[in-house]
Amino acid sequence: MNAYAELHCLSNFSFGRGASSARELFERAKVCGYEALAITDECSLAGIVRALEASRATGVKLIVGAEFQLDDGPGLVLLCENKAGYTALCGLITRGRRASVKGTYRLHRADLADGVPGTFALWLPGREPDVAHGRWMRDTFAGRAWLAVELHHGPDDAGRLRELQRLGHSLDLPPVAAGDVHMHVRRRLALQNTLTAIRHCVPLAEAGVLIFRNGERHLRRREALAAIYPAALMHESTAIAARCTFSLDELKYRYPAELVPAGHSASSWLRHLTERGMRWRWPNGVPEKVRAQIEHELGLIEELQYESYFLTVHDIVHFARSQKILCQGRGSAANSAVCFALGVTEVDPARMNLLVERFISKERNEPPDIDVDFEHERREEVIQYIYAKYGRERAALAATVICYRGRSAVRDVAKALGLPPDQVDQLSGIFGWRGGDASLDERLREHGFDPQGAVLRRVLKLTAELRDMPRHLSQHVGGFVISDAPLAELVPVENAAMADRTIIQWDKDDLDTMRLLKVDCLALGMLSCVRRCLDLLRAHRGQDYSLATLPAEDPQTYEMIQRADTVGVFQIESRAQMAMLPRHRPENFYDLVIQVAIVRPGPIQGDMVHPYLRRRRGEEPVDYPSEDLKAVFERTLGVPLFQEQVMKLAIVAAGYTAGEADQLRRAMAAWKRHGGMEHHRERIIRGMLERGYTAEFAARLFEQIKGFGSYGFPESHAASFAGIVYASCWLKCHEPAAFACALLNAQPMGFYGPSQIVQDAQRHGIAVRPVDVRHSDWDCTLEDDARDQPALRIGLRQVRGFREDVAERMSAARAARAFVDVTDLCARTGIDRRQQELLAEAGALRGLAGHRHRAKWAVAGVEPQLPLFGRASPAEEAIVLPVPSVAENLQSDYARTGLSLGPHPLQLIRSRLRAARFADSRSLRGQRHQSLVRAAGLVTQRQRPQTASGVTFITIEDEHGAINVVVWSQVAERQRRAYLEARLLGVEGQWECVDGVAHLIARRLTDMSAWLGELDSRSRDFH
Repeated sequence: MNAYAELHCLSNFSFGRGASSARELFERAKVCGYEALAITDECSLAGIVRALEASRATGVKLIVGAEFQLDDGPGLVLLCENKAGYTALCGLITRGRRASVKGTYRLHRADLADGVPGTFALWLPGREPDVAHGRWMRDTFAGRAWLAVELHHGPDDAGRLRELQRLGHSLDLPPVAAGDVHMHVRRRLALQNTLTAIRHCVPLAEAGVLIFRNGERHLRRREALAAIYPAALMHESTAIAARCTFSLDELKYRYPAELVPAGHSASSWLRHLTERGMRWRWPNGVPEKVRAQIEHELGLIEELQYESYFLTVHDIVHFARSQKILCQGRGSAANSAVCFALGVTEVDPARMNLLVERFISKERNEPPDIDVDFEHERREEVIQYIYAKYGRERAALAATVICYRGRSAVRDVAKALGLPPDQVDQLSGIFGWRGGDASLDERLREHGFDPQGAVLRRVLKLTAELRDMPRHLSQHVGGFVISDAPLAELVPVENAAMADRTIIQWDKDDLDTMRLLKVDCLALGMLSCVRRCLDLLRAHRGQDYSLATLPAEDPQTYEMIQRADTVGVFQIESRAQMAMLPRHRPENFYDLVIQVAIVRPGPIQGDMVHPYLRRRRGEEPVDYPSEDLKAVFERTLGVPLFQEQVMKLAIVAAGYTAGEADQLRRAMAAWKRHGGMEHHRERIIRGMLERGYTAEFAARLFEQIKGFGSYGFPESHAASFAGIVYASCWLKCHEPAAFACALLNAQPMGFYGPSQIVQDAQRHGIAVRPVDVRHSDWDCTLEDDARDQPALRIGLRQVRGFREDVAERMSAARAARAFVDVTDLCARTGIDRRQQELLAEAGALRGLAGHRHRAKWAVAGVEPQLPLFGRASPAEEAIVLPVPSVAENLQSDYARTGLSLGPHPLQLIRSRLRAARFADSRSLRGQRHQSLVRAAGLVTQRQRPQTASGVTFITIEDEHGAINVVVWSQVAERQRRAYLEARLLGVEGQWECVDGVAHLIARRLTDMSAWLGELDSRSRDFH
């Protein structure tokens, strides 16, 4: 049988063209007995690392290539002969992508004038070959060009073959068999056609010549190919494949080394900076244990040659600190004492049990991964610093592959199949529904669809095939790749959708496979909030604090935390965390580390939360099977909560090395998807038996590890977060006005909206003053007050639709001279009619014009005045306008600012609610455990944690506070409309109050939104 290599094949990383993954293509190629398979996605190498992994798994040779359509020339495929060809191909793709907007490329014949050395070229002649294109191919790629003969059972394949052979002979371009493959098997044709319709934004019924006539563009068996191609053409394919010797394994990545000053090596300079940092961190001397840890890490870093990476991260953090940008490293890097000495992380190795192999290990021999959080409002300064220091040629963000999910898949498929917009929206909503026990068929029938209908069955089948396929490349949240040489020599670079950003075409997993280092410059809203709060304290309270100098282990702060008075703080503000706080009752920093980690999927699904709480409260004994394991688990009362503990368990009880223990951690994280835990099971049980543990204990512990491992939370990560948790809690406890002000100015972030933040501040005795053009700036501000705490002035940022530049003009004009009236305000700031109306509707003109009706009248009377007539305010007309009612003010407040400083909306309808036997939140607190109650409130948030097995936590509020409602999945299914859409929600159910934690378990939900009239109340759902 004739040998064959496919030289023209698109994967699903062609985004809308190929309909099969690299793994599917390579597995099919192996079944068909192909010599090699080229992946030639159009002007892209985004999927080439997936292809490399598939090639390794199947043993089928990978040829690296790409397809192009020149704006003024032919379509062609370039295949890499050697490393020089790969470098040239990356540069060409980069040139084409950088010359166009995201998602497209532009290339001309002039861009290939050098012949793209190190590559082979296949001319794709199209249906009507242009001889001039053929001559250009021959001349440009002298001796390296072929004519691709691609036959797909067209009307006259034999005639087409003769025509192309004659053309090739006349142009001296040898013909070669190729497939123009878009799918691994014929049955994928329906999806491929659908993708074509989606890509061209036309219904499939109108796609016409855009779609393929048949399913022949799949990986065909060699018998089928031999029946249509002469043996010489198939042989030519294998000859070309044999000459393509390049492998991605040849790529050598070098980290930039310019941060090393003259007279130093990278190793000596890193040691110098580390020792300097040690003197800063431990002015009274470095503990011996910590010094030994640092020496161990420096030796490991030098052996693996990662010094330049650490120097780069130190340089970035040093820049941020020099600009007073709050930052903090977290993740596995928090296991590093060197990172602590360099100022990259804040996890003190003297206070924690670090395990550097969680971060970097000789056995794993993979690049370390350092995550640094920066203030979300100022991270762009850091990003542009990196671009400026290394240049756009050597620094770019990693990509993130956005894949189809149920909602996006069904929407695109339904559009392609011609369903009307209202049905597309309904289907999208059905697939966006994330829980409950009702089957998909039931939900479809509920919305008027027939699940057995032919069209709908086709929609569902194609949606299932499209799910999880790559949709497009986006930018990583902050993962920078920096190289010593131009990045385009390693991987193509393209424009991001965001201005002044460039990304490479590989994502995080690809970087791991290719061993490229990445620095994660991430954004954290709470750091912006904390920095703003510290600035306010300096300006208004004369207190000069930093994160490091806030008073440690403050009893009042922990008392507040134990009461779950944590609205707006970092990490422990969710309803699940609030429910845990009165039970756990954190008393010190390490308790906060545990608190951050314990309300997580791993401990919950591994059934570790309740044993830990019982042991902490003394309700069950704390026992350890050995003294060695006591050292591992003593701080968590014998219960494994952290990934590092699992690794130390393997080291202490089963004889693993530290690097092998990290391999165990990685195997645990992947075992549900890929298996591979059996080897570790045998070794752990054998090792524990050898060390005197019982078989029963070893087996039970392994099952616990397996159930916990895929969701395990690292102790180092929890410790990094716990530092910010404590800082935010201390600020909320001791400076609630400044904290609330900073929190409002850092929005959007966290679980709570401005209304909840303001109400919480008022409950803590803070005077909150309304938005007012005479006093308000863009940001919320603090003002003097007779009480201990300053008053909080609402800023113009809270007025929906109001512009920051207008607010700044107003502040500048007001600083020069106070506003006299509305006309004076408008004349001196030049604000347009729309902005004037927004101020009037928000009540921000009350000090100049009176109530809202008068303000609207005053704004309506403002006319643009010519300089000739000066800026005098017109005489006020003696018109009496009615004062708006309390309800009207409330509606306007919510519509324009999302909050009100007047009465709570439920206060206005309380008598009506009382008549309907709905209790308020204050009276609920006195109810007996498990009593049946009715309550109603504004919905402020809906949460469904992934650990909650379909349970939703809904927070409703009334004039006295919040009520936590638990909605089981079956209740949500039966009453879905009220569950999802109600603004005012009535709940009938069982009141439960245990250990100071109260919940209302819903049995019946009622949508009472009509009682609110036009009130514009909004909830934060499923964030």
